[in-house]
Amino acid sequence: MKYIIRGHRFQVTEALREYAVKKISRLEKYFEAPTSETTVTLSVTKGQHAVEVTIPLVGVMLRAEDKSEDMYSSIDVVVDKLERQIRKHKTKLNRKFRHESGVKTLFKESMSQTAVSVLDEEEELEVVRTKQFLLKPMDVEEAILQMNMVGHNFFVFSNIDNKEVNVVYKRSDGKYGLIEQV
Repeated sequence: MKYIIRGHRFQVTEALREYAVKKISRLEKYFEAPTSETTVTLSVTKGQHAVEVTIPLVGVMLRAEDKSEDMYSSIDVVVDKLERQIRKHKTKLNRKFRHESGVKTLFKESMSQTAVSVLDEEEELEVVRTKQFLLKPMDVEEAILQMNMVGHNFFVFSNIDNKEVNVVYKRSDGKYGLIEQV
């Protein structure tokens, strides 16, 4: 794995860098292929030490963050969160795809997510960021799982049942909604 470790309003020491790499590298055993770049952002705001880790994989984006009084404990918690995410994801996929070729094949497919942020500035809408991804055909349950893994409120995907582009989203009551094309 290639690690990009940066500090935001914080100087990253060599000891802290080595600790983060050592802890996060234990996640490598879960991946079939090496990841492109693992991004680790360390920051301190009002005495809170925050750690955010993003691991882009083909087919899934792993992301976790934690804030605490100690940077080292924040790193430990983030690694534990990522490990739980990976195990939960693999367990669900194994159960679902046991009769097929398994989880390893799924991790080789492309991620299906599109996000556009719109910013309202004095009655003028401006697109400030555009992301493009291949839409992998999946069912609604897998789309919800992917949305939760990424940590977003919505997820755009190609519905395997009707071959249309759909959106799942998390409602304010904690349940999920589905937007289908008419």
